[in-house]
Amino acid sequence: MRRFAIEIKIPKEVRKHKETIFFGLTARQFFCAVAAVGLAASLYLGLGPAIGKDMASWLCILAAAPVALAGFFHYNGMTLEQFLWAVVKSELLLAGGRPFASENFYYNLLRRKGEQDFD
Repeated sequence: MRRFAIEIKIPKEVRKHKETIFFGLTARQFFCAVAAVGLAASLYLGLGPAIGKDMASWLCILAAAPVALAGFFHYNGMTLEQFLWAVVKSELLLAGGRPFASENFYYNLLRRKGEQDFD
């Protein structure tokens, strides 16, 4: 008699699991997409009569694309905000020379030991 086992697939890295809410998008991706659509619609309706519908549509694409892509951006496990903060810290706030100064702990320990012997 043969026994058959039911195989349950479990992701190798459980921490990479992201729960989806609408249309296979995570909450972050969904809200960024909604914000991009809202921005594009408001720009088109607000600027369409003033600069023309053709120019307004191109402006909508240029303005909404970065907002929509912000929800999908991941670099080394960082979101867009975390990545931009890391860039600002490394390039602006902590920029400059980082001098290397080594310290030989063993030598210092022996030197202190020798100083104590003479006391």
